[in-house]
Amino acid sequence: MKKLLILIVAAALYFHYYPNEELNSWLFKQKQTVLSYFSDATDTKVRLKSDKIYQDLVKDFGQFNSQEKAFVTEITSSREKVKNFNEQHCKTKKQTPKLHRDNFTKVCFTISKYSNLL
Repeated sequence: MKKLLILIVAAALYFHYYPNEELNSWLFKQKQTVLSYFSDATDTKVRLKSDKIYQDLVKDFGQFNSQEKAFVTEITSSREKVKNFNEQHCKTKKQTPKLHRDNFTKVCFTISKYSNLL
């Protein structure tokens, strides 16, 4: 066990002081593969239903026009669309022409309440 530990430390020091781009890229890919396996194995499958965001926004639909309602219905039709909208518009604060500024703020605020479940 002691010899294995010494071997690991020696390899780590060698790769730290003498980096090799091809080897580093290969190690990075292997690390990503292992992390994805661990992520899949430990996934709790707790996910957000996209209609939960829609249900939270329904109470404010009096301030939305029909085109905005249709757009909100479209982006809340699936988790992936909600996630994409959150990343493209809410996190970057990039306004969309399909929503009024105040309604955009409401949609992003509602999504942000559930962003850790996306």
